[in-house]
Amino acid sequence: MNKQPLLILTLCFILGIIFQDQLVLDNKSIYAVCAVCLLIFLLFLFHSYFLHKTRAFLLGLMFFGAGIILHFFSAFSSDHSSVSKNGMITFKISKKLNSTEKNKKYEALVFTEKQNFNAVLYLPKKKEELNFEHYYKADAYLSKPKTPKYDFQFDYARYLKRKKIEYQCYLSKGISSAKRDDLTLNERVQQHRFTIVQKIDHTEMSSRTREFLKGIILADRTETDPETVQDFNRSGMVHLLAISGTHIVVIFGIFYFLLTRFSPLRFRKYAIISSISFIWLFAAFIGFGNSVMRSCIMLTVYFIYVLLQRKPDLLHSLSLSAMIILVADTQQIFDVGFQLSFLAVLGIYWLNQPLLKYFPKQDGYLKKLFFNAVTISLSAQLATLPLVLYYFHQFSLVSVPANILIVPFSELIIVFSFLITILIGLRIDFSLINTIYDGSIQILLKLIHWFAESDLLFFSNIPMNIVEVLTLFTLIYWMRPLLLQINFKNSMKLVKIVLLFFIIRTTFTIFENRKNELLIHDFNKTKVLSVKTGNKVCFWTVENSDEKKLTGFIAVPYCASRRIRNMEIKTFPKAAQKVVFNGKIYDLK
Repeated sequence: MNKQPLLILTLCFILGIIFQDQLVLDNKSIYAVCAVCLLIFLLFLFHSYFLHKTRAFLLGLMFFGAGIILHFFSAFSSDHSSVSKNGMITFKISKKLNSTEKNKKYEALVFTEKQNFNAVLYLPKKKEELNFEHYYKADAYLSKPKTPKYDFQFDYARYLKRKKIEYQCYLSKGISSAKRDDLTLNERVQQHRFTIVQKIDHTEMSSRTREFLKGIILADRTETDPETVQDFNRSGMVHLLAISGTHIVVIFGIFYFLLTRFSPLRFRKYAIISSISFIWLFAAFIGFGNSVMRSCIMLTVYFIYVLLQRKPDLLHSLSLSAMIILVADTQQIFDVGFQLSFLAVLGIYWLNQPLLKYFPKQDGYLKKLFFNAVTISLSAQLATLPLVLYYFHQFSLVSVPANILIVPFSELIIVFSFLITILIGLRIDFSLINTIYDGSIQILLKLIHWFAESDLLFFSNIPMNIVEVLTLFTLIYWMRPLLLQINFKNSMKLVKIVLLFFIIRTTFTIFENRKNELLIHDFNKTKVLSVKTGNKVCFWTVENSDEKKLTGFIAVPYCASRRIRNMEIKTFPKAAQKVVFNGKIYDLK
């Protein structure tokens, strides 16, 4: 507590949020927690003798209770049970979401006669794009997303609920619109961003380059083709496609460089303040996305230390940033991006310097840039690997060389993309610059595609549960002492943890492989039957089913959760209505 008090208190706060999310305390229990927290606060206020002995424990308990209380009040409760499934609705959009194969998607505020609520809208792709300047009216079908039947399925209903969204809305007939005269400042900004996105769509660059440009600068990946997204995912370069901490730091650096280049040294403090203000304006322009907010807060906290002439502490900055974000919205802790971004920074803090010891001396700018890119990439990937395996059940070793090769040039890519976006926004058409940019990005995308095609280094269907994740984090924690000093004692600690991990993993695998089960899955208005015996499973589906989608949405998650190594897909006639398994009859209709 004496060395990293803010980090420990932040962890206590996070544990309180998780505790409340799992147990869901009622009103009376929350009032009791409030009373305990108030009592502890009064003890601190009057500096009692008892407090001197138990200060650290009581502080941790108070922040644990604060996490419980704030998460209780941030929970979304529904009272819209009376909304009809079919009818005319009026709505305005609040955000554009990633499109599906058939539909464009939006977050919207829906107005009905009885109440207003948030919904995800599905609009056929052939329809005209919606914008922030209009109210819309249309016939629609409303439904609540269903809670999944099985534990291995993604709980989309819970995901939407964390974002305070309750309904899915499918627009059917013609849409009428009316010009709005009550646009908020944020909506005006988002409409201007939407206009620049449309300008990019009308440039002569290739479609993949246009989508890359919109994603890397304007945080708009809504129309990026699935093949490009898959390439970035498989190559471990998805952080380049989406706005992340690197982008914000580079944009901050551009503005700071220009200000310090053309101003006296005594104005350095004002250059920092202006640069921080600029990145916040930029964040507002691209819609205050979660990853952008995290990066801006962390950068702001870090430079506040600099302005106050205090030595910047990465863990303090990280902890304070996490606390600010979670106080504003406790649901952020369950966001995968939040978890991975903070773990990446922790990994860099914990492993980067120890890893640098094993590289040649960085006695030049290029050497320093290259070796730091290697160690930072390794540190971040090692720290996030357990969660990547837990959530996505896949990992590619090609991500290491891909990041080593591309990350050193990422600053140039971001700067070039930022310049192109400004020129397009100002309607300044330099066809030569556009051609050079288009060619450069096409080479980059081909290189990333080449990395993504390396199937020998790509591992999928990797089972991982929370116990194994915690064991891997323990392993990563003890890597630092070993890297700092390789000796028998540190080596044996690491060996023991590795052995413990494999014992745990083998135990869970044996347990799963001893079970047999039959499940019926809903898939595209049809039924899919899965029959598991030991470590093998067979999926039975109707003729002419989309096996690629079946594999991605049902087979792969199921195999990862049940630790299955052998999987096959077979078909049964469409006329089949029932199946008998272990004496039980299952309906396929």
